[in-house]
Amino acid sequence: MDRRKFILNSAKTSLALSFGGSFLASCASGQKEEQITVATEESGITFKQRDLGYGFDELEPYIDAETMEIHFTRHHAGYVNNLNKAIEEKDIVVQSLEELLGSVSKYPTSVRNNGGGHYNHDLFWRIMQPGGEKEPVGDLKEAIDRNFGSFDAFKEEFEKAGMSRFGSGWAWLVERNGKLLIGSTPNQDNPIMDVSDFQGLPIIGCDVWEHAYYLKYMNERNTYLSNWWDTVNWDVANQIYIEQLG
Repeated sequence: MDRRKFILNSAKTSLALSFGGSFLASCASGQKEEQITVATEESGITFKQRDLGYGFDELEPYIDAETMEIHFTRHHAGYVNNLNKAIEEKDIVVQSLEELLGSVSKYPTSVRNNGGGHYNHDLFWRIMQPGGEKEPVGDLKEAIDRNFGSFDAFKEEFEKAGMSRFGSGWAWLVERNGKLLIGSTPNQDNPIMDVSDFQGLPIIGCDVWEHAYYLKYMNERNTYLSNWWDTVNWDVANQIYIEQLG
């Protein structure tokens, strides 16, 4: 067995032990979980994982189906479940995830980590969609050209932010005070948190945790970042930019 298959099989075995046999059963049957339901009236949980909206294999060859399935149904779903447990235990009442993260310094670390994990991944899945334009469009294209000079210059700076993030974290494009800025955050922090050193309204975010790319790219984060652009739906990114401008 080669190293890649060993890592994948080990990951599936570990997940089966942690989450029960349903994961391996779904893999064997070829079924895809398009939504993870984590809310129940009895538990008072307030946050849900949004439908992915496309198949786990639809971002191939840039992101493989195995990584997508594990990432969405286990990592992201885990953040949502743990966030709901944390806010229930502390009896936290907020109107939105943005409100929660905007004052996350008031809450336990579990809220910061899992709330950030939920927000970050929700944006990640939204901007990575099959179809759509593969280069910036509309108002966002104009803003990128104005702030960075060209799309190529923008990509170079963004990839540098992803590569320079030591360990786990995220690379971001944000809007702040009428300007587009590129930066990164550690772990599951993000630019809307009041504890973040890098502030702004997120337009796109790229996950540079190893679980986002290791099964396919191993330790070659640079190749992952370079190929990741082929998954970005710039029609959606432009829509998010317009939404953030309000």
